Amino acid sequence: MFHLKDFDREYSHVFVVNETVYESFQKGTGDYNPLHCDDSFAKGKGFPQCVMYGNILNGFLSYFIGMMLPTQDVIIHSQDIAFKNPVFMNDELQFTAKVEDISEAVNTVVFKYFFRNAANKVVAKGHIQIGLI
Repeated sequence: MFHLKDFDREYSHVFVVNETVYESFQKGTGDYNPLHCDDSFAKGKGFPQCVMYGNILNGFLSYFIGMMLPTQDVIIHSQDIAFKNPVFMNDELQFTAKVEDISEAVNTVVFKYFFRNAANKVVAKGHIQIGLI
């Protein structure tokens, strides 16, 4: 049986926002906002190129919870995300998550996480709470 104390204190992974990830998100959601798919529009708003969809990072959080933890007997209770800097095509994002709180009384774990780009700038951060099921 899995116990809360079996969680590692820190997790890390490198995610890449590549063409496949971008197109899959776009087709799956139907979101074709020009900020995300028209370089001229994005440049007119002060960006060097199209800004990637911030919610792609939520997909990476799903991967973290569903595939990186030492058990798949978990469910997300809540999560928040604050976008701090834009993400662009082919950015490599260093993801780190640290256990912030464990509650054995209700079988929950809270992680604090960060996504950083190659320049080590935080592009997004937040918290995610999971429960053992």
